[in-house]
Amino acid sequence: MRAGFEAALEPSDKELVLSLQAGKLDSLGVLYDRHRNLVYRTALGITADPEAAADLLQDVFLRLHRFVDRVDPDRPLEPWLYRMVANLSYTWVKRRQRWFRPLEDIAEWLAGSRRESPMQQLEVDEDNRHVQQAVASLPLSQRVVVVLYYVNELPLQEIAEILNVPVGTVKSRLHYGRQALKDSLDEKQNFLAELQYEFT
Repeated sequence: MRAGFEAALEPSDKELVLSLQAGKLDSLGVLYDRHRNLVYRTALGITADPEAAADLLQDVFLRLHRFVDRVDPDRPLEPWLYRMVANLSYTWVKRRQRWFRPLEDIAEWLAGSRRESPMQQLEVDEDNRHVQQAVASLPLSQRVVVVLYYVNELPLQEIAEILNVPVGTVKSRLHYGRQALKDSLDEKQNFLAELQYEFT
């Protein structure tokens, strides 16, 4: 009962944005704590670089502070955050072109977390690495859509609004992204099967 009462006392995003617009910096800390996970995992999914994702997390909230007067408090904050992290991540990838850096967490989000024996876990870890590499090798426009759709579980309409493109474009990028992932993972599977055949 008490937990529900305390939750009701938490300020809404709208109240926090209005407070931040009034110059109360504490509100930024509350917004950061509330939304940092979605910003970080989105940046991580797009950049495939934990260090870059941590930097981009800071950048997103610095920009929120800097441009808070342009944020409409009557609209949900999350689409603004997704748009900002997608744009900053896109810029980072274009500048750095780090397509194949190891990525620890995205495969768990894409494949779902499971608990198996140590031997099974090794196979899962190997599968996860293949998924990580396949996602990281997608063209950036497809990768952003795949991450927003599968990692953040956003509906197509919301992704279209975040990226400021038609829903048809989102569907197309998702379709080609899925196809590229399937082809990449099938190719890896066939290669491993051939390799195993050669050594038996």
